[in-house]
Amino acid sequence: MAVIELPKIASNEELEAFSKVVSENIKRLRVAKGISQLDMALSIGQKGSGFYACAEACINSKRFNIFHLYKISKVLEVDICEFFKPIAE
Repeated sequence: MAVIELPKIASNEELEAFSKVVSENIKRLRVAKGISQLDMALSIGQKGSGFYACAEACINSKRFNIFHLYKISKVLEVDICEFFKPIAE
């Protein structure tokens, strides 16, 4: 049986850059609202701030999933689209 070669949709670098934009926007909005990482983590159902801190900093291969993003947008009272906007240099 032949294996189908799928075209590469996005490079690892592109995916990392995308994750960084999302995480930086979340951090910016969280800090602006005066919410700690621990409070945000608990609000979205995490038991502590470990996963949240790593996902927000894009370290240890931790990333927010769509359900995290939805919950974070509710806590921050922003449209989820805010997370995907390019970072102003």
